[in-house]
Amino acid sequence: MAYRLWQLAEELRNDYEWVELSHSMNNDSPVWSGIPAGSVDVAKTVFDWGNPMLECLIQTFKFPGQFGTHIDFPGHFIKNAKLSESYSVESMMYPLCVIDITDKVKEDVHYAVRKADIVAYEEKYGQIPDGAFVALRTDWSKNWPDMDKLSGIAEDGSENFPGWSMEALKYIYEERNAAANGHETLDTDASAEAAKAEDLACERYVLDSGKLQVEVLDNLDKVAPAGALILVMWPRIEGATGLPVRAVAITPKQ
Repeated sequence: MAYRLWQLAEELRNDYEWVELSHSMNNDSPVWSGIPAGSVDVAKTVFDWGNPMLECLIQTFKFPGQFGTHIDFPGHFIKNAKLSESYSVESMMYPLCVIDITDKVKEDVHYAVRKADIVAYEEKYGQIPDGAFVALRTDWSKNWPDMDKLSGIAEDGSENFPGWSMEALKYIYEERNAAANGHETLDTDASAEAAKAEDLACERYVLDSGKLQVEVLDNLDKVAPAGALILVMWPRIEGATGLPVRAVAITPKQ
């Protein structure tokens, strides 16, 4: 007897590449400077081998919701907006579009992707599909886990990194009806855009629109620009403004 989903699973395993999009994390992984000291304590042993009650090992995990590769829910920036429990398993898989601006970032570390960049992408690969996850490739993930490099800290102490512009986000959400966006940097907004707005205005726009985003992605250089799927999985914890995720791309072999 043939079962279509089992056949599909075999096809996905054998005919496509599976790419890890999440960074590995430990107690030394970088976190935002505003997070209080002591907020990260992962894999702490609380029940050890040799306990007469039961021969096993149990650990606890303490971390902020915005830790490593993570998803942000609207309530992260918008008061009384949706939190983790509002999103079902149907929110864990999307068509994946990867917008590559690495050449422009090499010329200008402050580069913010423009609508024209996304239009050029569509001219080459076709229109961004309804409900897509649009990821911005900058190769900034290669700076992990150095917090100073991730933040682009200059001699004057300023932050300098690429990212999204408002016009690009409005295009993918208002003209193309994307479901989510993602990026390799710590923030949605390019540093120059945030400085001009004196706020993370791009991130605020995404979350105020009821959309989802994944930050600090990895390995986008190993994913086809179009035709891939992304799986974004998080633990079923209620009331979370954000949570670390295991993100995986299933991509045509390049």
